[in-house]
Amino acid sequence: MKHAIATISVVAFLAGCASSGTNQVQADLPVDKGTVSAGSAVTLKGNEMPLAGWGMVEVGQPLPEAILSSTSLQPVNIADNSGKVRIISVVPSLDTPTCDRQTHELSEENGGLDKSVELITVSMDLPFAQSRFAKEAKINNVTFLSDYKGREFGNNNGLIVEPLGLLARAVIVTDKDDIVRYLQVVPELTALPDMQAAMQAARELL
Repeated sequence: MKHAIATISVVAFLAGCASSGTNQVQADLPVDKGTVSAGSAVTLKGNEMPLAGWGMVEVGQPLPEAILSSTSLQPVNIADNSGKVRIISVVPSLDTPTCDRQTHELSEENGGLDKSVELITVSMDLPFAQSRFAKEAKINNVTFLSDYKGREFGNNNGLIVEPLGLLARAVIVTDKDDIVRYLQVVPELTALPDMQAAMQAARELL
């Protein structure tokens, strides 16, 4: 019960003035250009939150396998690559200002990368919520995948925020052979990742 209450209260804190589902983005959110190691710890307004999981995502290694759910409830192994460079944007919850902004930046400020790079957003949100978000935000160039069912992605990459049971904020870039070439695990949960650096890393792999 304590775990459930803690999770609900922190989600409410992260949500703050939750997104209205429009295309409006928040330009005043801080960008954190630092990174921590998967499996270490992040912070929430300075309060340390350990990262858990039985695996670890690392630059230079293949992206770990994990079964996620598509918005149509189909199982998808994120390690199955179609031979494309990919930017995988990981967010705690789409219904928060920071996650909203991160996802809009991936979709709308990628400088044309969406024509040759696969853009993916992963969260613990239910597939129905992801589908609603994409529709309301008019985002159709990003694939949304949910880790709600088995938490394989979070566990296999060391990105489960304890004790919240949410995913850490991160950006992963993989090459055409599914090798991780860029990784940022954002140290502070309420800050944005350096999406432009991730996009530049993807551009250099084309």
